[in-house]
Amino acid sequence: MARIELPEALVMEILSKLPVKSLIRFNCVCKYWCSSFQIPHFIFKHYHNNLENNNLNLLLRRHDGNTFQPYLSQLSNEKDQKNLVKQNIHLPFFKNAIPSVYGACHGLLCLQEPSTDKAALWNPSTREFKILPPSSIQRPPYLSPMEGNLALYGVSFDHAALGFDSKTNDYKVIRFVSFIYYHSPFVTRTFVNIEEEQRYAYPHYEFQVELYSSRSDSWKEIPCPLYTPTDLILGNNYVDGICYWKTMTEAYLGLILLFDLANQKFSILPFPEITGSCLHYYDNILMFNRSLSVIVCLLEGTGMSFDLWVTSEGVWTKQFSIESISGVLHPLGFGKNGELFLRDTNNEIVLFDLSTQELKELEINTYLDHFQESISLHAYVESLVRINGIQECEKHIISQLAGDASNKY
Repeated sequence: MARIELPEALVMEILSKLPVKSLIRFNCVCKYWCSSFQIPHFIFKHYHNNLENNNLNLLLRRHDGNTFQPYLSQLSNEKDQKNLVKQNIHLPFFKNAIPSVYGACHGLLCLQEPSTDKAALWNPSTREFKILPPSSIQRPPYLSPMEGNLALYGVSFDHAALGFDSKTNDYKVIRFVSFIYYHSPFVTRTFVNIEEEQRYAYPHYEFQVELYSSRSDSWKEIPCPLYTPTDLILGNNYVDGICYWKTMTEAYLGLILLFDLANQKFSILPFPEITGSCLHYYDNILMFNRSLSVIVCLLEGTGMSFDLWVTSEGVWTKQFSIESISGVLHPLGFGKNGELFLRDTNNEIVLFDLSTQELKELEINTYLDHFQESISLHAYVESLVRINGIQECEKHIISQLAGDASNKY
């Protein structure tokens, strides 16, 4: 029988539709395949195939109930095990630290330890990670309360965002650095009234912003906006070259802070105007179908209802409403088919199917978790994007596979 040779272009087209795990295994087939998988054109095509097919991968950020260490539960995409824990992933390069998770952008995530300037880029598909350099911001000295009116209490690195600057073909990380001061109790001061005395007891914050460039592998300080982030958002806070945060005015009016990675400029966008008689319980920003959205949670007796608003060129449109669901506390984000993940009153993860309007209990037991209120959901699309980092050994990262006690960690 004659051997049939497929055109190389057709072979690459087929390979670009395969999972990253298969492509990594195929690196040893031949040198041509190995080198082809590293070409930007192939990496771009592979990523966009996954994006167009909505091949979302979901991670739950959790904390071990015994060690307090953070870990990530990867949820399965398989039909017979859909949304069960596929594997639990520990992050050895953040040992004894509790990093926040930001992203994703092109399959990459940013990990940031809030109490230090330690940050990393991580590709969960290829298991490559890169520790970012130290902060470029000059910190003021930690003064003792005897040395002045204001004493520096601490420094916090929060509200990061990871995105791609298409203008310079550069992955960038932006983060806010908070300097926390307290008034010295040893400095005598006379107050005009009780309100002034109470304000004096509150901490004083100063903010700076720094931007990391993967091309230069360095941070630089950029001007701080008038408004700074006030809350962590749900999941990803980047889409199409823009990073987003929730903030508010001095009158507590909700705003969205935007940062354009290409021109390095901040701007603001008002929240959608919420009307109705229900008590406005909670709102936050998130991504839905790759668009900036706001989810509004309304408390109704023992249940909670939800409105989802989506913006297009600054104009808000209500996408849909979900009638009252009993026993839920907090939304976590949306899955592959638009299903809404929530945390319920038992601190379990539940799923609301928009098409059937049914609530499903997932077999993900979180009652032994520590910091249950901080469980968060993060979605990413598989990619081969390289970050010039270090390959983490799989045995160090995978703690537990599905099929044993993964869902009862």
